[in-house]
Amino acid sequence: MGERPAEKGAESLGTVLVAGAANLAIALAKLIAGLFSGSAAMLSEAAHSAADTVTEILLLVAIRRSGRPADRRRPFGYGKAGFVWAMMAAVATLVGGAGFSVTHGVHVISRGEELGNLVPSYIVLAVSFVIESLSFAKAYGQLRAEAARYQLHPVRLVRITSDTALKAVVFEDAAALAGLVIAGGGLLGSQLTGSALWDGLASVAIGLLLLLAALTLIRANLSLLIGQAAPPGVETGIRAVLLAQPEVEDVVELLTMMIGPGDVLVAAKIDFRDEASAAGVEIACDEVDRRLRREFPVVRLVFLDPTPTRRPSG
Repeated sequence: MGERPAEKGAESLGTVLVAGAANLAIALAKLIAGLFSGSAAMLSEAAHSAADTVTEILLLVAIRRSGRPADRRRPFGYGKAGFVWAMMAAVATLVGGAGFSVTHGVHVISRGEELGNLVPSYIVLAVSFVIESLSFAKAYGQLRAEAARYQLHPVRLVRITSDTALKAVVFEDAAALAGLVIAGGGLLGSQLTGSALWDGLASVAIGLLLLLAALTLIRANLSLLIGQAAPPGVETGIRAVLLAQPEVEDVVELLTMMIGPGDVLVAAKIDFRDEASAAGVEIACDEVDRRLRREFPVVRLVFLDPTPTRRPSG
């Protein structure tokens, strides 16, 4: 179940690179259109794409840092460094995108604005929607493939996945598509009514959308940093592998933790059958370790503790 962490990292790297290149081009186009038209919503969208570009850069750092091999000072590896950098990426979205969009929108609502030619803005929004759709399609395609391997719905997986880069791209691209629709609606409303109110409201709405996306990503990364367990389906499968071993009587306690994007630590207290010898227990532990790594490539470290269960005497 699942794919090799190195393969997953390479796939996530490709997804982030596509999203980063798209956001950089779109940010420049939106900025030019926003300055030309004077639209607050367009400038907010430019800030949105600029924040997303910074986010992609930080996610690239996250992928690189989390992929470093374990050493004496970090015996469990550098996987959680990816969670830290992904957290910083979410904060960049919160401050850079949401903060600018809300404050600029409020400024326009209170003081008004004069809109110029909006045709370039509509063209940029349409082209941006196509590009963002392609980026979202790539990210969602990767998400669906992983969801199928875990036998989960893609929406469920994106909530619990430890692949912070994939999660961030999916959330950001979805927010970007919604933001483009909101910006277009604000421009059209201001054009039809002659009031800057609609453009300002669109800017505020884009900021609130970014705020929601950023807070969701921050919460997810906090959970991973604190020590989130593996998905329930993976835990169920791990328990089944342990119980299938002939020498195992019962699984007294099973603990799992995500120690990096796509990396799971497994610790279990096992009640081995009384007739199993010390050598038999050692062989069983080694076999369980091999089976877990073979059936669940996300499993990186396995610790098994023989622990007898109290049984009634007589």
